[in-house]
Amino acid sequence: MEEMVRVVVDAMGGDNAPEEIVKGAVNAVNTHSEIQVTLTGLSEKIEQELKKYQYPADRIKVVHTSEVIETAEPPVMAIRTKKDSSIVVGLTMVRRGEADAFVSAGSSGAILVGGQVIVGRIKGIERPALAPLIPTKNGVSLLIDCGANVDARASHLVQFAKMGAIYMEHVLGVSRPKVGIVNIGAEEEKGNALVKETFPLLKECTDLNFIGSVEARDIPSGVCDVIVCEAFVGNVILKLYEGVGATLISKVKAGMMTNLRSKIGALLVKPALKETLKAFDASEHGGAPLLGLKGLVVKTHGSSKAIEVEHSIYQCVQFENQAINEQIMAHIS
Repeated sequence: MEEMVRVVVDAMGGDNAPEEIVKGAVNAVNTHSEIQVTLTGLSEKIEQELKKYQYPADRIKVVHTSEVIETAEPPVMAIRTKKDSSIVVGLTMVRRGEADAFVSAGSSGAILVGGQVIVGRIKGIERPALAPLIPTKNGVSLLIDCGANVDARASHLVQFAKMGAIYMEHVLGVSRPKVGIVNIGAEEEKGNALVKETFPLLKECTDLNFIGSVEARDIPSGVCDVIVCEAFVGNVILKLYEGVGATLISKVKAGMMTNLRSKIGALLVKPALKETLKAFDASEHGGAPLLGLKGLVVKTHGSSKAIEVEHSIYQCVQFENQAINEQIMAHIS
C-alpha cells in the first residue's frame, strides 16, 4: 500500500478562493491516489463547494477556522493575532507533524512570516528562500530567491544556491545542475557589492556546478538550472517574465485574427502553437516552495486557478518522496 502524502491547503487564500482552491484540491485527489488533502477555512463555504464534485470522501477533510488573513494586513500582526486563521492553523498542522506540507495562494507576507515563526527554519539555515520554477527554452529553471529576502547577505545567497541545486537534482532529476548568479555583465568584476562579495564564495563551493554570472536576457534560453539572486531582483525578474509572456501570447492571438488568411493559418498551427505555449505557462509548474524550513510550505500565485493549485499539491508529493528537507539538512546544516 502506497504511503499517503498529507497536504494542508488554505481554502480561503487568493483571489479565486474558495471556488478554484477547492476545485484544484478535488482534481488533485482524483488524479493522484497518494494524496490526502485537508482544507482549512470557513467550513460552510468549503463544504458548499465540495458538493459540486465527486471525489473519495476519505481523502479530503475540512478543518474549520473562524478567521481569514487578508492580503493587505500587516503580516507579523496577522500571524500573532489571528491564531484561528486558515494560514496559521495549516502551518501549525505541519509543525505538529499532522501534515507533510502546506499550500496557500494567500498573503505572501503572512506565509513567509508564519513559515519561519510557526514551522521554523532547518538548523543551520540562515534564511529560507522562495524558489519558483520558471519556463525556459530547455525546460525549467529555479529562480531563488524571488520574494523572501530583499536585503540578503552573501552567505544567504550561497545557501540559496546549494538548496536550489539540491531541489533541481532530486525533484527535477537534473544531474549536476548549473548554478549562475544574476549580474549586469559576464565579467567577474561587475555587479553591485552583494554580487561581488558572493561570486568568489560560490566559486569556492566544490559541491556546486557554478558557471558564473548570468545576465537577465540569457535566463529564458535556459543558460543555467539555478538562478541565484536576492528577492528584490528575483521578484522583478519573475513579474517581468509573467508580464512579457502574457503580452506576447495576447499579441500572437490578436495577430492571427487580423484577416481571413491569418485565421486559416491559425487553424493549421493551433495544435502545435497550443503545445508550445503550454510549455511557457507558469501554472503548469505549481507554486514556489519556501526552501529551508523544517516542513514544506508552498506559495502559489494569488490569482491561481484550479490547475495551479492541483500542480502545487502534487509538487508536495515529489518534494516528500525525494526527502528534500533531509537532503538540505545533510548538505548544509
